[in-house]
Amino acid sequence: QVQLVESGGGLVQPGGSLRLSCAASGSILGIYAMGWYRQAPGKQRELVAVVTSGGSRNYGDSVKGRFTISRDNAKNTVYLRMNSLQPEDTAVYYCNVNGVRYDFWGQGTQVTVSS
Repeated sequence: QVQLVESGGGLVQPGGSLRLSCAASGSILGIYAMGWYRQAPGKQRELVAVVTSGGSRNYGDSVKGRFTISRDNAKNTVYLRMNSLQPEDTAVYYCNVNGVRYDFWGQGTQVTVSS
């Protein structure tokens, strides 16, 4: 059984920072990419950041220059460092692990940016 455990979400002031983490447990083979997606109330789910097994990174336009994704392949863990947070970053952030024959999702962690 594969489970993704997310942590690091919470309430932060505008301009603040948070670091999300997602640890994958269980046997996972052939991982292509690990990443983060988010969904705000009334909006569609959107890509935040993805890192492939080869180290290639892809960011959503709205977070480029502010967010940084990293991973520890040995621990099957992916991180998301979020700087200069703005109210529009408020959303539920979902961890994703994608492979050739599977697509796993975490339960989501709430990030709220408010003064």
